Amino acid sequence: MIKSILGHPVILTRKDIKESKSIKTDQRGNPIPKSSNWKYAIGRIWSLMEGNRLKLTVVIVSVIISSLLGLIGPYMIGQMIDNKILKKNFEGIENDLLILFFIFIGLSLFSYVAAIIMVTIAQETVYKLRMLLFSRLQKLPIPFFDKRQHGELMSRMTNDIDTISQVLNSSFIQFTSSIITIIGTIIVMLLLSPLLTLLTMMIIPLMLIAMRWITNRTSILYKRRQRAIGEMNGYIEEIISGQEVVKLFTREVRVTEGFTEKNAKVRDISYWSVSYSGLIPKVMNFFNNLSFAIVAGIGGVLALNGNGITVGTIVIFAEYARQFTRPLNDLANQFNTVLSALSGAERVFEIIDTEPEVDIDNSNRNLTIRGEISFEQVTFKYNEEQLKPTINDVTIHLNQGESLALVGATGAGKTTLMQLLARFYEINSGKIMIDGIDIKDIPKQTLRNQMAYVLQDPFIFDGTIRENIKYKNQHISDEVMIQAAKDANAYDFIMRLEDGFDTKISFESTHLSQGEKQLINIARALISDPKILLLDEATSNIDTVTEMKLQQAIERLMKNRTSIIIAHRLNTVKIADKIVVLEKGKIIEQGYQKDLVMQDGMYAKMLKSGDEALLE
Repeated sequence: MIKSILGHPVILTRKDIKESKSIKTDQRGNPIPKSSNWKYAIGRIWSLMEGNRLKLTVVIVSVIISSLLGLIGPYMIGQMIDNKILKKNFEGIENDLLILFFIFIGLSLFSYVAAIIMVTIAQETVYKLRMLLFSRLQKLPIPFFDKRQHGELMSRMTNDIDTISQVLNSSFIQFTSSIITIIGTIIVMLLLSPLLTLLTMMIIPLMLIAMRWITNRTSILYKRRQRAIGEMNGYIEEIISGQEVVKLFTREVRVTEGFTEKNAKVRDISYWSVSYSGLIPKVMNFFNNLSFAIVAGIGGVLALNGNGITVGTIVIFAEYARQFTRPLNDLANQFNTVLSALSGAERVFEIIDTEPEVDIDNSNRNLTIRGEISFEQVTFKYNEEQLKPTINDVTIHLNQGESLALVGATGAGKTTLMQLLARFYEINSGKIMIDGIDIKDIPKQTLRNQMAYVLQDPFIFDGTIRENIKYKNQHISDEVMIQAAKDANAYDFIMRLEDGFDTKISFESTHLSQGEKQLINIARALISDPKILLLDEATSNIDTVTEMKLQQAIERLMKNRTSIIIAHRLNTVKIADKIVVLEKGKIIEQGYQKDLVMQDGMYAKMLKSGDEALLE
């Protein structure tokens, strides 16, 4: 256990190190997904470069040439010392210097070409990676998002991929150059002096042992750091999104304390991860200096004793010994970034490798829905650990064109029934039928394309009002859009805006009221001409005047469509043909409006009391 002087202790045991090597479970003991393997992550990134293999070949060739030119320079300098400077024979030395000048020019030029082309490859690869991640997020089921903070997912899309981009931009060239330099240096050193080469190589086992000890610890710490950053980002996103609630409940101090705790965790883990990785360049510099001392000391003795070692050879060898350890030193300096990128790549591929939402492709893909709906003994739990089902043995039948109002207290299961009909979740038992067909046999896209879902909290996308109303299909004519806006009672307030339908709006727009945003949502639903309409408390939290407009728009929207309404207001419930009263996931009363009124049951009592709170 490493005791942090900054606050949080950072626990690092032998077991942690052992588990990080086996890569079977994470720190919580859960099975680690396939992508939690660095070799696998590197392989996946490599596969994304497939279309750039020719460019990559040019990069590698350029790096090879620049590395070879870097090896030629010291050799020429050594020859000049032995054959000209020590012998005081300066004939032709200007030619040698000119050749050296062009060698170093060529080295710089090929290095620049490799860097520029590699930036192009890196950005194209990162583009593909972002597209893969974003596309997979669109294909994942709703339960996936229920279990994760949105900020944490954003962290994978931004921070993790940016770190990968940084490494691809620089580290690939560095790695390739280092390998070529090491191999070339060893060959030339062996040709110059096998004895000095052997003495220089003696430090490698010590270097590897030191590196292994450090990297075993930094790999764990960097994974924890990435996870902690994701958690902190999720918390930030949550608190920023809920600022109104935070202020209403005067929780500013408490949420700041919560952020302080998460921020301190990131700080402490970052401190230890960077501190450990910071040992690497220091250790490498030590071995670099040790290598130079061995060459200078033993080489000098051999030169004085006339053992075939010249001053020029010592100079060349000292430079090659430096070149041999310098690539390792360069890699060590980037090691923390590489570790962070690999940890980020694991997190990105964990999502990309997540099983997408399963759909079918059959003859029902082109099915035109009429709108007859049946829930047949439907039971549903959100997860297996749930003791009581959210929906318990529910049976409902709705004819084509009929409307149904779901009534019950918060948590009764009203919204869940709608989500099950839209197949956001799969039922545990029973059947949900549309036009006599099990919805499991209808492709989700076919089902949802003929369904409109208006939520309690209207969602507005960043763009114009025109783009928001035409969200389903931007090619719909303006005439159809305008008629939808009129039917939704949105046209008048839209035209009062300076830019009309081209007014820029967003989810956070303050120049539109909640009711006006909802009217835009109603227009969006109308323009899609749905066969089934789902209204989830669409008239809640709206002023009386706007509610009347909404009520009129909803009645137009419901006309000749099978509709299911969740409402707490009696005037909204009254327009429904059928009523279902739910309590803790069970139906306690259902029937046609007029029949329930005559039965003098719970719904009739609600109506008689005139107290809308009874519906809540």
